[in-house]
Amino acid sequence: MAMTTGGRRGGSIGEINMTPMIDVLLVLLIIFMVVQQGLQRGLSVQVPPPPDGQTQIAQTANLVLELAPGGDYRLNRQPVARERLAQELGAVFADRTRKVLFVRGAESLPYGEVIAAVDASRLAGVQVVGLVPRS
Repeated sequence: MAMTTGGRRGGSIGEINMTPMIDVLLVLLIIFMVVQQGLQRGLSVQVPPPPDGQTQIAQTANLVLELAPGGDYRLNRQPVARERLAQELGAVFADRTRKVLFVRGAESLPYGEVIAAVDASRLAGVQVVGLVPRS
């Protein structure tokens, strides 16, 4: 902080030296930019496009895993036991070339159960997991 004294009026004039403040601000800006790059994490998923007349996907080729509260899992409306989910998905996807699964979870379902189902599907060899939004 620099101060000048004197002058014609005989009082002191206080001036703030802005250079150190700008240096600190630039250093903080650089630190925040570097830290921000390290904080970007997430789950890579694909959400199917909303259905319309031109982009209708054939429902027979898609496999949809529906998750309901209480451990009620259904693969294309066929019941599947939660404990045998990875084995059942492995058997279904063994002969398929396109390993895509859509997961539809109930709104009241805990997030951990959806992630456990996604992990089980990855363990079964599913390459692409799409989360179906509520309709």
